Amino acid sequence: MPSAKTIVSTAASVAASAMVIRSIARELVPHELKLFVLMNIRGLFESFSSEITLIIDQFDGLASNQIYRAADIYLGNKISPSTKMFRVSMPEKENKMSISMAKNQEIVDHFDGVKLKWKQVTRQVESTQYVSYTGQSTKMQSEIRYFNLTFHKQHKDKVLNSYFPYILRKSKSAQEENKTLKLYSLNQDHARRFGLDSWHWITFNHPATFDTLAMEAELKKMIIEDLERFVKRKDYYRRVGKAWKRGYLLYGPPGTGKSSLIAAMSNYLNFDIYDLELSAVHSNSELRRVLLSTGNRSILVVEDIDCSLELEDRQAQPTTVNVLKPLRTMQNVRVTPADVGEQLLKNEDPEIALKGLLEFLNAKLIEGCESQAS
Repeated sequence: MPSAKTIVSTAASVAASAMVIRSIARELVPHELKLFVLMNIRGLFESFSSEITLIIDQFDGLASNQIYRAADIYLGNKISPSTKMFRVSMPEKENKMSISMAKNQEIVDHFDGVKLKWKQVTRQVESTQYVSYTGQSTKMQSEIRYFNLTFHKQHKDKVLNSYFPYILRKSKSAQEENKTLKLYSLNQDHARRFGLDSWHWITFNHPATFDTLAMEAELKKMIIEDLERFVKRKDYYRRVGKAWKRGYLLYGPPGTGKSSLIAAMSNYLNFDIYDLELSAVHSNSELRRVLLSTGNRSILVVEDIDCSLELEDRQAQPTTVNVLKPLRTMQNVRVTPADVGEQLLKNEDPEIALKGLLEFLNAKLIEGCESQAS
C-alpha cells in the first residue's frame, strides 16, 4: 500500500500536469472551438434532464410583457415567511403598497399537483452613450429583468394552457383589490401636441357611496342592479357583437347630486374616472386619439355636453347627426334602434328579453295616446 507521502506527491504531479495542459489548451485551442465543445456538452446533459425552463422577459420588443407583469403581481402574494428578500414599493400619489420578488430570488409554487420553481433574474447592462444637457458624455446603466420558470417537461401543456391563464386571473383580481382610484383630466393642448400623455391624474378620494347617496330606494336599487348586470356580461356583449359599454344621461341644475352619483358608481365598481371637456378637443381625429388613450374598466364623464356642442353647426350638416333614424309607431311616439337594443340587452333569456321589449313598446304606445289626447 503506497504511503501518504507517495499519494500527496502523485496528486501534486497530476495537478501540475492538469495546469500545464490547461495553459496549453488556452493558448492553442481557438475560442470558438472551446465554446462549441462547451455548448455540446451542456446540450448533452440537458437532453437527459427531465426539466424544462421557460424564460419570461419583462418586455416583448418595446411593449410590456403581460405575462411578466401578471407573474410579478401573482408572486408578490406568494412570498412566504422563509423568503429572505422581497421588494416593497409605493409609487407617488398612490396609497397602497405593492410587494414583489427581489432581484435574483427564488420561489417554489404548486399548481394542481405540479411543482414550479420561479427565479427572478436581473442583469445590469451598459446602455449606449448619453449626452446630458450640460454637454457631458456618460454611459447610463440599465437593467434587463426576466423570470425563469422551471418544471417537469411532462407538464408543459398544463403550464401553458392552465397555469398561465390562472396567473392572469389571480393577478387581475389582486390589481382590482389593491387599486388606487384615479381621476384623470385632459392635458393642455401644447402638452398633447408635443407627444405627452393625453391625460394627467390625481388620486380620487371622493367619499360618496350608494349608502350615503340621497336617492329613492327603488331607483338606487335599479341602478345598482344595472351596473352589476353590465359588469358580469362582458362576454355576452362580445357574443352578440356589441361594444362593452354603458351610457347614462344625467341632467339637472347644479347641486342635485350628479357628481355624487358618478363618484358612487366609481367607488362601487372600482373604476377610474376620466373627466373630458369637449371644448378642449378641436377635431374628430384628436377626439378619437383621446378616447383610445383611456384605460379599461373606467368611467368617461362628459360634463355640460349640451353647452360643449355647436348644435347650430351640426344641424347644418344632417348627415353627421342623423345616424339613427327613429322608428315611428304613431304620432308623438318615437322609438330608436338604440332603445330596442337596450331592452333586448336587459336579460340573457330571449323570452324574458322579448317580453320586456313588448312591455316597453306598449308603455310608449300608451304614452303617445295620452299625449295625443291632451
